[in-house]
Amino acid sequence: MSRSVLILVTHLLGVGHLARAAALARGLVAAGHRVTLVSGGRPAPLIRVEGATFVQLPPVHCVGVDFRTLLGADGKEIGDDVRQARIEAILAALASADPDVVVTETYPFGRRQLAAEFRALLEAARDRPRPVAILSSIRDILNPPAKPSRVEETEAVLVRFYDGVLVHGDAVVTPLSASWPTSPGLERILTYTGYIADTAEPVKGVPSGEILVSGGGSAASLPLYRASIEAAALADTPARWRLLVGHGVTEADFEALAANAGPRVIVERARPDFPALLAGAAASVSQAGYNTMIDLARAGVPAVVVPFEQGKEAEQRLRAECFHALGLAGIVGEADLSGPALAAAVKAALARTPGEAPVLALDGIAASVRAVEAAAQRAEELTQAWTRLDEALAARREIRLWWRDDDAVAATPALDRLLALAHRHALPLSLAVIPAAASPSLAGAIAEERHVDVLVHGYAHANHAPPGAKKQELGHRAVAEMLAELGRGLSTLRSRFGERCLPVLVPPWNRIDPALIGGLAALGFCGLSVAGPRLAARLHDLTAVNIHVDPIAWKQGGGLLDPVLVLSQCIRALEHDEPLGILTHHLVHDAWIWSFLDRLFERLKKHANIRFMPACALFA
Repeated sequence: MSRSVLILVTHLLGVGHLARAAALARGLVAAGHRVTLVSGGRPAPLIRVEGATFVQLPPVHCVGVDFRTLLGADGKEIGDDVRQARIEAILAALASADPDVVVTETYPFGRRQLAAEFRALLEAARDRPRPVAILSSIRDILNPPAKPSRVEETEAVLVRFYDGVLVHGDAVVTPLSASWPTSPGLERILTYTGYIADTAEPVKGVPSGEILVSGGGSAASLPLYRASIEAAALADTPARWRLLVGHGVTEADFEALAANAGPRVIVERARPDFPALLAGAAASVSQAGYNTMIDLARAGVPAVVVPFEQGKEAEQRLRAECFHALGLAGIVGEADLSGPALAAAVKAALARTPGEAPVLALDGIAASVRAVEAAAQRAEELTQAWTRLDEALAARREIRLWWRDDDAVAATPALDRLLALAHRHALPLSLAVIPAAASPSLAGAIAEERHVDVLVHGYAHANHAPPGAKKQELGHRAVAEMLAELGRGLSTLRSRFGERCLPVLVPPWNRIDPALIGGLAALGFCGLSVAGPRLAARLHDLTAVNIHVDPIAWKQGGGLLDPVLVLSQCIRALEHDEPLGILTHHLVHDAWIWSFLDRLFERLKKHANIRFMPACALFA
């Protein structure tokens, strides 16, 4: 099925970000999809975008490592008028493309200075009448965040808007965690695509014997070019040095390089046949940008890299070290860059005995196309699942619904967030509290919460099952021993929470030895709550009210269960003539679970036929 994809990218120094986005666009076009590529950086004549609709925003760029100051085409800092014009052009492109998928390059991991225009796109995409999948596209290594708050802000944006993150690298070579702190929740939405290269096949070139020097598209590589000219004069080999100078270098600087070049140095502008020149070179000298390192891996020539490290930039250094560890390149630090140092490094590279080239995942375009296609399909499936839930809810005259949260023991930030969620949606909440672990702080935290009931969550939440058996506290022991524990547990919670504690047992792990049930009423219990459809409304003088919906992917190690499966749990539960129970575990929720619950409760509240029941009413 043909899809419409909109890609938003802004390159500020070199053209690497645009080159990667354009390669993805070409891959999507080749796969039969309609692509709109929106570029916010300066025009880059060597970047191919054939087959895609190209939208050029009022361009911005930076000088050096001052990424906060955005300069316009006139070289002056842009004002609100330019920012607004960019936003309007982005939203117009969105309306025209009517995309199934939106891809933001780098954001929200970077481009904070352009956050307003990215947010405008994201909010407009989420408000469209049909489902839109939203993906972030990032390179293998990011510049590490300067503050922990940056990580939190990024994750908050991902949770709110994004369906996934495409990491254009190889997790074996450069996992994202090498440059960016990754929470388990973030790890779950990452897709490692492999490196973005137009082809994974080695490039054929005619051997030239040259030392090929390249520095990307910006003026940041001028020190490298100057050191290369000096190194060529010092080299003890007759090899010719060819400098390919990016179009971001001014004409004056270009002419100065040419004037200082010796007889063995050719200075010319960057060429579209760079991959072939590289494949035929005796050695390469370059920075360590993403696209450059991919070209080096494909060409397989001896290489020396001088990673860009001005300001607080660490991305290229990290990548250089990873590729150096694979034997793909020698390194000259930017602080150590000089003609003699570079000449010595090139000599060492030429003398190095070639080893077996490491196998790198260079099929990033094909894998990215598959990920984009899957995201579009996934967005449609999720929208259909929400629609099915609405239809199932609307088909019933009245639905009783309750909410149980397990494993409460103390006042914590997670408990605060749970209570805030209940307040936001005006929902009654039942806390299953572990008696042996209950802290006085818990009683204080819920003292003023009139719509919170306390249930008895076993005794100590201790597993007594033998090895290999499913975890269980209320089983695999003498019945009298377990009943005595439960009696103490009920007494403990009654003394701490008073009438708020209901004599309702919630077995840990929702498992209980059937032999125990007949003795619970004598201890003062009036209710029992486990998981799944109940066998009967009354069990041994106990009211049975169960839970049916659990959003946590326990079998996968935690995190949010596939939302389509969670919604299917809700629909199946409606088939039974009993209250529908939602189970949560606030202590192990990540941001994605909290976000899903917020959306689920908001959706449920729109149905007037749902009665949100407190436990005290259900077990009366």
